[in-house]
Amino acid sequence: MADFSQPNYGTQPAHDAGDYPADVLAGLEADAAQVVARYPQKRSALMPLLHLVQSVDGYVTPRGIRFIARTAGITEAEVSAVATFYSQYKRHPNGDYTIGVCTNTLCALMGGDEVFRALSEHLGIGHDETTEDGKITLERVECNAGCDYAPVVMANWEFFDNQTPASAVDFVSRLRAGEDVRPTRGPDKVCTFKEISRVLAGFPDGRASEGPGAGEPTLRGLRYARDRGWTEQSPLAAEEE
Repeated sequence: MADFSQPNYGTQPAHDAGDYPADVLAGLEADAAQVVARYPQKRSALMPLLHLVQSVDGYVTPRGIRFIARTAGITEAEVSAVATFYSQYKRHPNGDYTIGVCTNTLCALMGGDEVFRALSEHLGIGHDETTEDGKITLERVECNAGCDYAPVVMANWEFFDNQTPASAVDFVSRLRAGEDVRPTRGPDKVCTFKEISRVLAGFPDGRASEGPGAGEPTLRGLRYARDRGWTEQSPLAAEEE
């Protein structure tokens, strides 16, 4: 059976301190070589390499930027330009669990703002802030792409559907306490930010087939179309209006 466990990188300082220790650097270089090998040009590996650095440091550190620049054969400015553009890349220490509350139009109307307010008050932090114990980072998110389950909250990009202030506070409290928490859809438990960053870097954790991917609200439109014989090539039948 394949070993999907997190690799042992050895000593990992909490913050950037010069360069990586030799044991950490050796592990990073081995993994980075696998990432780079997937692409015809080294620079094309930039985004997964950013996730790889986050899987070790917990965010994109200055030493991580230097490592990626050397590995991909580009400048540190080019690495930083991408790291500061995409919200999944963190430029300061991030919590073990990133809690993203959708407060876009539909989720807001269905209670997303109240969910965010309840979590903010319960945790004592605001947007893009982290609890003192380093467990939870709270974010307002423009869209979690789960409008059929509004209001939606995500924990390290795993779905928690149809949330209320009380249910959100409950599952976030359990994550903070170190419990295994199962999302509404997806894997059997929410993985840590470092673990999911490694998956996003392209190293499977063996959880892709766990749990449901789509529920009844998501599939309803597909079934409606199939019942009427609609395909991507055919226009909507006028008589259905």
